[in-house]
Amino acid sequence: MQERLKELQGEALEKVSAAMDLKELNDIRVAYLGKKGPITEVLKGMGKLSAEERPKMGALANEVRDQITQGITAKQVQLEEAQIQAKLAAETIDVTLPGRPVHTGNHHSLTRVVEEIEDLFIGMGYTVAEGPEVEKDYYNFEALNLPKGHPARDMQDSFYITEDILLRTHTSPVQARTMEKHEGKGPVKIICPGKVFRRDNDDATHSHQFMQIEGLVIDENIRMTDLKGTLEVFAKKMFGEEREIRLRPSFFPFTEPSVEMDISCMICSGEGCNVCKKTGWIEILGAGMVHPNVLEMAGFDSKKYTGFAFGMGAERIAMLKYGVDDIRHFYTNDSRFLKQFSIHE
Repeated sequence: MQERLKELQGEALEKVSAAMDLKELNDIRVAYLGKKGPITEVLKGMGKLSAEERPKMGALANEVRDQITQGITAKQVQLEEAQIQAKLAAETIDVTLPGRPVHTGNHHSLTRVVEEIEDLFIGMGYTVAEGPEVEKDYYNFEALNLPKGHPARDMQDSFYITEDILLRTHTSPVQARTMEKHEGKGPVKIICPGKVFRRDNDDATHSHQFMQIEGLVIDENIRMTDLKGTLEVFAKKMFGEEREIRLRPSFFPFTEPSVEMDISCMICSGEGCNVCKKTGWIEILGAGMVHPNVLEMAGFDSKKYTGFAFGMGAERIAMLKYGVDDIRHFYTNDSRFLKQFSIHE
């Protein structure tokens, strides 16, 4: 039995030394040290030995096991190291090669304009309000003093889904919903940026989908002078402190009185050029005092509360601010156009 154990030890260590990979090494471990291995078979015959021989044979068996285990462990370390070296050799990186530049993304010019306007008005105490793009006719028109059949509806050629559901034509429904939530109690001070949709032919200055930013203030003793002061701050912050504004009478069903706001041309400084059509002024947005009917429909007492509202197209602001001559550039994803607005500039 002693000779057989020594023979198995030598046989196992010889196979361990010749093993070429970890799988083969594991097979050797199972074959010699497993429950069904030859060493276990030899030890089953210990019952035939005398009481004096059994302890000696047990110690020898443990020694043989330990020798084989140590051999396997040493060989495993060797094979794992060789495996790592082979992998490193196959995946060698030439550190002398020039690095590959990582191109970072840019903020879209429209995103920049919207965020800049949001930051400006948040700094003036406004909050940003949002609403659904698929809107009810009531909030899109009726709650804004545009009942069914009103001729001013034709000014906003709409995408209707059903008789009472449409894609919103402006962000004014957000104002109507916000006023309704306030249940006739002021103050209200919000801006509403978002996409709007109108059935329009796309060209250099028109699009069937565009971004609109509207503002609304309702409180006691709100006057036209508050509106003018707010718009003046906006114009100077967006287009330069030297900008001047003027308000021209206009008409919107949801405001009374209504105005169009112009800013002095930033190209010619009011002298007259092709951009301002030789007038020295550029139309920028529409505004006015909230119509009493709109206040009453939202639950506000029009004798106690007054307010003003304004609305602008983000694309128009961006076109003037960045000198873009075609609104379609904002939506065609031309990388040459977008790269002009790098965040590193």
